[in-house]
Parts: sequence; structure tokens; C-alpha cells
Amino acid sequence: MKVRVHVSLKPGVLDPQGRAVHHALEGLGFAGIEDVRIGREIDLEVADETTDAALDEMCRKLLANMVIENYRIEKLEAA
Repeated sequence: MKVRVHVSLKPGVLDPQGRAVHHALEGLGFAGIEDVRIGREIDLEVADETTDAALDEMCRKLLANMVIENYRIEKLEAA
């Protein structure tokens, strides 16, 4: 089973990378950009019997920093 974990900073957490991208986009002449927040995606291929609880535990223990980040688990369709 393929799983994608979306990790993003919690609202209110300073995002220097997002600010840099925002500034760069404005510098390139793109107008109307209100905000940029940078996150990451982690693709996993796990055994079909892997439980939601196990996936959640992976995120909480390793894949996301629970102090400053949120995560969302997406199970991908088999190709």
C-alpha cells in the first residue's frame, strides 16, 4: 500500500523558507501573493495490513515534529 504523509507547519509558526519564497516571487514580478507556507510530502510503501494507528504512530514519533507541525495521511490508489 502506498501512503503519502503531508507535513506542514502549524498556523502561527514562523516559516522562514516560505517567507524567502514569497519574497523571491515578488522579486520576479508576481503580484497578489498573500502568503507562502512550505511543507513536505513523504511517500511510504507499507504492507497492506499496516493499520491507521501504526501510520499515525510513525508520524507522531518520527515523520512530524508535533510541537510545530501538523500532518495528514493520504492512502494512495494502487496503480
